[in-house]
Amino acid sequence: MRKRFTLEYWVDEGWYVGKLKEVPGVFSQGETLEELEENIKEVYQLMMAEEDFLPSEKVFKKELEIQV
Repeated sequence: MRKRFTLEYWVDEGWYVGKLKEVPGVFSQGETLEELEENIKEVYQLMMAEEDFLPSEKVFKKELEIQV
């Protein structure tokens, strides 16, 4: 299965730095945009593989309100 995500990226001191807008916590960097894209895909895949090991009965969710 393939999913589409939005890669938000910027250049910081010559490095391409980015994150997946739809998936909090997926950040990476690369010397080129192509390297950033490869790295961000790898980070996403590693994160999803790790989530498969979380026991769902022990994961809790709660809404949190933050004043901005």
